[in-house]
Parts: sequence; C-alpha cells; structure tokens
Amino acid sequence: MSQLTEDAKKRLSRSMMFVPGNSPKMINSADIHGADSLMFDIEDSIPVTEKDTARLLVAEALKKLPFKGERVVRINHPTQTPYGLDDMDVIIPAKPDLIRLPKTEDVSEVELVAKKIEEVEKANGWEEGTINIIVAIESVKGLYNVREICHGPRVVAIALGAEDYRADLRTTKNKPAVELLFARQTILLAAREAGIRVIDTVFSDVKDPEGFREEVEFIKALGFDGKSCIHPSQIKIIHDVFTPSEKEIAHSVKVLNSYADALRNNKGVIAVDGKMIDGPIVVRAQRVVDKAWAAGIKVELEEGAERDVK
Repeated sequence: MSQLTEDAKKRLSRSMMFVPGNSPKMINSADIHGADSLMFDIEDSIPVTEKDTARLLVAEALKKLPFKGERVVRINHPTQTPYGLDDMDVIIPAKPDLIRLPKTEDVSEVELVAKKIEEVEKANGWEEGTINIIVAIESVKGLYNVREICHGPRVVAIALGAEDYRADLRTTKNKPAVELLFARQTILLAAREAGIRVIDTVFSDVKDPEGFREEVEFIKALGFDGKSCIHPSQIKIIHDVFTPSEKEIAHSVKVLNSYADALRNNKGVIAVDGKMIDGPIVVRAQRVVDKAWAAGIKVELEEGAERDVK
C-alpha cells in the first residue's frame, strides 16, 4: 500500500528554512524551494524599527498565500522582550501551523503561549490543536529544563539554537562543533522520551556545502529528524541525506513483507537476506517506509505488512 498516513506526514520534517519576516520578496517566493517547513522569522533577524512591519507582513502572508510547506512563525519571546505579546495578538489569529518559541527556558513560558493559542482557537471555532508549538533551546537553563519543556502543552517539536547557546557557554564555534554535542544529545533524548520531532540548528556558512553535508549526515546519525537552514541551496542537501535511498526502501519492504508473512503463517524464525530480523529491525523498516511515503515516494507493501510505529 502507498497510502500516506497522517502520522507519517507529521514525522516528515527534514528541512526548516528561515524566511525573514520583513522581506515581501522572500516571503512570496519562500514556498518554491520545497522546504518541508517554512519558518517566518520576526525575532532575531528583524531590527527593532521593523518589528511591527514584519509582524503584519507575515500575518497577511499566512492569510492570503497558499503555502504548501508547514508554516512556522518565530515570534519574539513574550516575557523576555516587549514584542512577544503583540506578536501573538497578530500572528496567532492568522492561523500558522506552529508558533516557534525562542529561548525557551521554563515550561511556564510554553504554557503562556499555549493559553493564548487556546483562546484564539475557541474564539474562532477552530478545532483544538489547530496551532501547536515548537520550542527552541538556546541557553544552559533551557537545556537543564528541557525534559519538562518537551512535555509542555501543544509542544510537537523542539529545535536547537546554537549561537545563543554558545554565548551562554562562553565558547566559540568549532569545526566539528564539539561544543554542541552534549546539547544535541540531551535535546534528542528529551524529544524522543516525549515523542516529538527534533530539529538541528542552522549551518551559517552557505559557501561550504561539503561542510554542511557532513554536519547533516552527523545529526542524522545522532537521530535528529531534520535541520534548519538559511539558504535555499541547503534544502537539496538536507533532503538528499534524510530521504531514504532506493536500497534502504527495498530492504525495508523486504523486512516488512517477510514479517507479515511470518505472522500469517506462525513462523517462529524470520530471516531476510540471510540475516535474522527482530522487533527493532521491523520498527526501523517501517520508519524508512513512512519517510519515503511522506516524501512522495511510491512504496508498495503486501496487505497487512504495515506496522504501527511510534
């Protein structure tokens, strides 16, 4: 079967591209590059003198433009800055898919944003959960509280914001980024325990595609679901790394079909290509197929071969 499940859709989060909220040209063209998520930024990339303009531009774009990618808005922090509350008043009624809460340090901050979303949903008669939250860990305090934050209301994803985190550590950018390893692994573990998506930080040197690919391959090996990016040229590299290959898909289909056949015929031992397969291998195979389906790749399984993967 090649039917795309809603669960598989939610798991496809390979690329999240930053789009400056004060640039009409970049907002209008954001969707043509094929990013899985579009992250309209009205926070750090926007000068104080343009906060109001960016807020209104992004809200109007969300209302009028038919973006295909997941629509995310990074607001200013609602308690650490004087702009965040106004951001929520304008952006949430424009119905983005996710609000990105930057510099998240305590679950109470998540609760504040979630309460505002709930009020707007009820006022408009929208289904509960229409708008959710992606949190960003950008400080030592946030990292210490990450498990509780991941379980906050409406939190469906978490991201690492490396530059502020490096500043808080009093360190600098290295290659490879050894200073981020502990944060990456800690965030990843918290996200997996909470059952949410986890997105890596940006790679700022757009003139180093080889270095970028190496970092994408590294964070995929760690277990991340995807990576943030700042330039359209980075999207293809992310998708190349995170989209299952033909070989991976073919092997996963074999595993799932063999497992289904074993269940139907009460076989006690299952082998594929001469190697024994067990529960974890079956789970990984289903994840590969789910990601392929979500990426628009047609994959046919025998009847009953699909597994319910969490």
